[in-house]
Amino acid sequence: MSDHTALSLHEPPENWGGPWTEQKLTAFSKYVDAYLTILQANRYWETIYFDGFAGSGSRKDRKSTRYNQLKITSEEECVYKGAAERIIRLEKSFDYYYFVDDLKSLEKLKKKLTSLPVSENKKLIFRPDDCNLELKKLAQALLTKNYAALVFLDPFGMHIEWKSIEGLKGTRSDVWLLIPTGVIVNRLLDKAYELRHIKRLESFFGLPENEIKSEFYKEEMQMTLFGNVTEVKKISNSIHHIATIYIRQLKTIWNYVTEEPLILYNSRNVPIYHFVFATNNAAAKNIATDIIIKS
Repeated sequence: MSDHTALSLHEPPENWGGPWTEQKLTAFSKYVDAYLTILQANRYWETIYFDGFAGSGSRKDRKSTRYNQLKITSEEECVYKGAAERIIRLEKSFDYYYFVDDLKSLEKLKKKLTSLPVSENKKLIFRPDDCNLELKKLAQALLTKNYAALVFLDPFGMHIEWKSIEGLKGTRSDVWLLIPTGVIVNRLLDKAYELRHIKRLESFFGLPENEIKSEFYKEEMQMTLFGNVTEVKKISNSIHHIATIYIRQLKTIWNYVTEEPLILYNSRNVPIYHFVFATNNAAAKNIATDIIIKS
């Protein structure tokens, strides 16, 4: 079983959600409203809404072996819940709406969204494909300078490859991205320094193995009965450092990235996700920062 398959979780049940989901979607919806207000007042480009993991809002419970090994709780799953219906219901509209996910999920989503009166006359496009491939297509369209895109990426796992993110460099794109810092990535950075999923980590961070190791593991001298022994230990603040490293990487693609992301905690006050914003527009970053501070 591949890491990509093992760390996949597609559609959330309809009754999932909670304060973490609501906090994420409320912050995002506020930004969407501000974004459309600005762009509709300045009609230089056609606007695109791109949801890379749209989901359908219902699914059967299916969990992989790797999923169970990571001991992911229902509470942690609750954060993963699409924004499609909420964005469609906004009074302001995009010129195009792109929803990406697997075929079964999109069939359900299409049925749900097209049944809404508010969806009439809106250009809804459903792409049953790998989000990484669709991101590359989006990047090509944005390079024409005819479009401005708001990209929403909230994968449950580590589905987004850094190469796909890199393709958006130099484009008119604003991106909100949910990083599974505590729920997935930190668990693959195991304390035993085995790093059995190093290829997934390399693909996720866009960094080589040696850099990942140097960022998250340090050598320490331990005194034993048999003399001094050098041990490799994982850093203590690894969850927040995951976000720091990813933000640093995002800054190589966009001019502005929120320094302090929206952090979503579980009931034990452990951070499980970091919700980050990136843009090439200083005003947009200020708006997102203000929303995060007030969330």
